[in-house]
Amino acid sequence: MSRLRYLGKRFLLSIPVVWLGASMTWFIIFMGPIDPASRLLSEGQLRNPAAYQAAETQLGLNQPPLQHYFDWMSSLLRFDLGQTWVLYEGSSVNALILDFLPRTLWLGLWSVLIAILIGVPLGFYAGMNSNTVADYVASLGGIVWRAMPNFWLAIILLAVLSTSPVLFGYRFEWETLFVSIDAISGSPDMTRIDTPDGFVAATKKVLPAALVLGSASMGNEMRIGRTAILEVRNEDYVDFAKAKGVSGRLLVWKHIFRNALIPLVPIITSEAFLLIGGSVLVETVFGINGIGQLFYQASVQGDLPLVGTLMYVFILMTVGINLLQDVLYTVIDPRVGLEGS
Repeated sequence: MSRLRYLGKRFLLSIPVVWLGASMTWFIIFMGPIDPASRLLSEGQLRNPAAYQAAETQLGLNQPPLQHYFDWMSSLLRFDLGQTWVLYEGSSVNALILDFLPRTLWLGLWSVLIAILIGVPLGFYAGMNSNTVADYVASLGGIVWRAMPNFWLAIILLAVLSTSPVLFGYRFEWETLFVSIDAISGSPDMTRIDTPDGFVAATKKVLPAALVLGSASMGNEMRIGRTAILEVRNEDYVDFAKAKGVSGRLLVWKHIFRNALIPLVPIITSEAFLLIGGSVLVETVFGINGIGQLFYQASVQGDLPLVGTLMYVFILMTVGINLLQDVLYTVIDPRVGLEGS
């Protein structure tokens, strides 16, 4: 089986997953114990039968359930997500997603990069220098980062950065470092990200939140990376490469590091799944108007149709990350997708 056929098969298998997730979302939102139409009305309007019927008509709930299900699913397939009824009354959900989603993607990108660029190298370094002081320090750091709750770390980080701490005799002021920003918390300006100053300012806005969001992933990848290196170093093909006279640098980069990345791929992508859910908490604490905070506000204020459409977006993001995992597998491990060929 070629890689292209393998990836095509994985893509086809993801279609039932999206359908099942969207169907369950529809059933919970529109057939669940909470009446979506009642959430659109004030307490006084609930006693007005005409207002209630108008709300049902707006949501299409006056149709038979099966008809409403097919209409709702067809709208999702066309990515016609309708409009909000409570949170941003009358606003297009598509427009809201285009406005809020880039901030979440920017936050998620830096969260994953921080976890990968810090956690994986430290784990590999600890594995290559096992049972040394550096190994013990890195392993302890991984355990500490893994153990710290996100909400606690977010509050502590905000408190520390807002007081401009003195580090090595220098007052560390995050708001004025490199490029000035208005505050530590708040939404990044994504309209100027194509300019150098705008890029740095948008990055500074999300870095504290990204550090919090990626902290657990960083510690986990550090631990798994160390274990993977230790396992690969003891493989027979590594000893065989040494016996053939392969240089130390080539042995590490071609044989040890590359094969140690294979067990890390599902770890990294599974942590990315957690970032989607964790963004709801972190965006709320840091005041970032992303898709996570939009989902939180819609849930609190009872905008159930918006909750349902955002769940569909989260499902697509999760399935997309899963497909990315399959692509990375075929790149790192050439054996994937070649079985039966």
